[in-house]
Amino acid sequence: MNSKPGTYALVLSSRSRKSIRVGKLGKIEVEPGYYVYVGSAFGPGGLKARVGRHARITKASRWHIDYLRPYLQLEEAWLTNDAKKREHCWADLFGESRGARIPLAGFGSSDCRCKAHLFYFRRQPMISTFRDKIALAFSDHCSILQKKFV
Repeated sequence: MNSKPGTYALVLSSRSRKSIRVGKLGKIEVEPGYYVYVGSAFGPGGLKARVGRHARITKASRWHIDYLRPYLQLEEAWLTNDAKKREHCWADLFGESRGARIPLAGFGSSDCRCKAHLFYFRRQPMISTFRDKIALAFSDHCSILQKKFV
């Protein structure tokens, strides 16, 4: 992972059910399966700083994902150093994916018009499938890298 800016997706997993309060947004009912959280890192430290922060469990809760992160296992991150902000495009593609469900409307999207930036899947999403969708939707998109955490 490098310190350049870009867009990322965290692939997280849960093995149990739990109810978690996400600040003022409300409660999310977590169930066994996989969660994908989409974000961007165009500030200081780029992807390395932002994804590194999300990898840590103990930290102050600043973003919606910070409330959820202690209860989910970080499996991998998908990253692009594309100079364009692709966060909303990625969220749209995940939302349209087969089997995707939005577990809490507005999660991660309080500063945009997206329905959410968090998606639930019963089965683990595959990066190869996502790369294929990106290639079909955006001919000018940079490559997507994968960083495994487990």
